[in-house]
Amino acid sequence: MTWWEWLLVAAAGACGAPLRYIVDTRVSDRVHAAFPYGTFVVNVTGSFFLGVVTGLVLDHGLGSSEQLVIGTGLLGAYTTFSTFTLESLSLLQSGETAAAVRNVTGSVIVGALAAGAGWALAAL
Repeated sequence: MTWWEWLLVAAAGACGAPLRYIVDTRVSDRVHAAFPYGTFVVNVTGSFFLGVVTGLVLDHGLGSSEQLVIGTGLLGAYTTFSTFTLESLSLLQSGETAAAVRNVTGSVIVGALAAGAGWALAAL
């Protein structure tokens, strides 16, 4: 990786992290629930867009530098596995076992479907 790509990945990450905060906060402010809808929306939309990027790379020749900057930099900073796991544990600790199970299974299944849909869209 060149110094220029390092810089672009860092800049994209600097955009992805605040974008995650904005989306998470707006969703959470609109949906007042114990379930972590903000993180769920962030991770599912991030999975969708990573699917789009992957499809553009594999099916349309998007370059590896662009994949690195968008996929690793922007979307890597936008999505959040650590918050997802912490919120799932918090649901368990507060006795919300069903919500924790829904969060884990829903995030994995819907995230995978979203990635697949993004990839399929990019293949068009």
